[in-house]
Amino acid sequence: MSGFLASIGYGQWVLEAIMIVPLLGALIVMMGPSAQAKKIALGVALVEFVLSLGLWWAFDQGTALMQFEVYHEWIPAWGIAYHLGIDGISLFMVLLTTFMMPLTILGSWNYIKEREGPFYALMLVLTTGMLGVFVALDMFLFYVFWEIMLIPMYFIIGVWGGARRIYATIKFFVFTFFGSLLMLVAILVMYYVVGRETGEYSFSYRHLLNNTQYLGQWAFWLFGAFFLAFAIKVPMFPFHTWLPDAHVEAPTPGSVILAGILLKMGAYGFLRFAVPFFPHVALDPTVATIVVTLAVVGIIYGALVALVQPDFKKLIAYSSVSHLGFVMLGIWALTLQSIQGAIVIMINHGISTGALFFMAGMMYERRHTREIADFGGIARVVPAFAAVLTLVALSSIGLPGTNGFVGEFLVLIGSFSQYPVATAIATTGVIFAAMYILLALQRILFGKLDNPANKKMQDLSIRELFVLGPLVVCIVWIGLYPAPILRRVEVSAQALVTQVRGQLPVQAKAIPEEQQPLGKFGDDK
Repeated sequence: MSGFLASIGYGQWVLEAIMIVPLLGALIVMMGPSAQAKKIALGVALVEFVLSLGLWWAFDQGTALMQFEVYHEWIPAWGIAYHLGIDGISLFMVLLTTFMMPLTILGSWNYIKEREGPFYALMLVLTTGMLGVFVALDMFLFYVFWEIMLIPMYFIIGVWGGARRIYATIKFFVFTFFGSLLMLVAILVMYYVVGRETGEYSFSYRHLLNNTQYLGQWAFWLFGAFFLAFAIKVPMFPFHTWLPDAHVEAPTPGSVILAGILLKMGAYGFLRFAVPFFPHVALDPTVATIVVTLAVVGIIYGALVALVQPDFKKLIAYSSVSHLGFVMLGIWALTLQSIQGAIVIMINHGISTGALFFMAGMMYERRHTREIADFGGIARVVPAFAAVLTLVALSSIGLPGTNGFVGEFLVLIGSFSQYPVATAIATTGVIFAAMYILLALQRILFGKLDNPANKKMQDLSIRELFVLGPLVVCIVWIGLYPAPILRRVEVSAQALVTQVRGQLPVQAKAIPEEQQPLGKFGDDK
């Protein structure tokens, strides 16, 4: 397969195609009849997924270099270019995005009944924005995509959300935009300082990464700006307060994308930008202690707050705070196993939590309530729904044999050598996760079937099986055989660890910059 893809020049056009196709699809959706909007959007999303799927086979597992690079001059006078590329870290964020989007559109089939054209057009524009964040190799371009992604989600929550949607969407926008502005200032300062020292003013990620030694006293403050922008997006404790409101008020497809993809952008930002740009600050004992402490607090806090939630959707939202705490612990432990584990958790969280939000939406469609107390004993009425919810819930708490176990195990194993006490405390988060998930599962599915409305619930439809089926397959596949993912991540993860810990020599200046690895990111093995 890889040979065939290479013979047709697949890598030379695929990244450009997956960026353009959703925008063209959004235009077609807006120009076409509203009644056909969901069908057109689903078709576009499926084409997008098929195009991106070739990256799995075409990707070279043996190099840490960026692959499938696209480069076009944009504003050369300011050193701005349309520069895209992927490595083992961004590959799976791209595939996760294109995998979740058609499922999200199919899952929204009966949910969105008004202004369908604008909704599905915004979903497709959001796709381009999210993909752009994961593939941009120009800092100005990265910031543009980071902001583009914010606008569709603002309207998706604000127009199609719940009763308190205006409050939730404004809170989401203010939190995210505040962090984004600080990051923009940091990018501009880096551009100016590095340009002044090197004589080359460029927003190129390579150029800035290769010359971080010139940042000097600015490094601490620049790291702080990047940290705040990404910590809000993760979200880390105590920057998480926008998340439960946004999740509860967002429509089901908005919640799925918010949890499945958008939260990963913060963690990806740490892996791609904040830690590699400022390794001496990120690994400073004081800074590392603060970050690891916040990560562990987030793991425990998110689980304990989820334990007392009466609203199933809010329970899932707080569980995200806990799961992403493991990701932050893995990133700051900075070992091969912990980085691999963090990336696998990012993938698995998108799959499992996305499935949970889908099922919360299905419960709401049937009963028009998300209160856990309003259910009970429904496993007797909807056995297929109960079986899938049980499997997804067990994957969320990391049961061995499911996808959730792989990532958390790698993070804990990889982090123990660096932070044994913090890792031991974080391990208790798995126990708390079992408490809130199993308790909710027991109250929803089992017990007495007292409420007459529950006796009339419909089991999963064919459409809903098509939505949940691929997610269930991924839960089992990754849980039993994660090797293909780990192989594709390994070289890039090892290169990141080695570069940040300063064990590689500076690349030879004689090598043209466009042919060098990203900064000091490994060698081409």
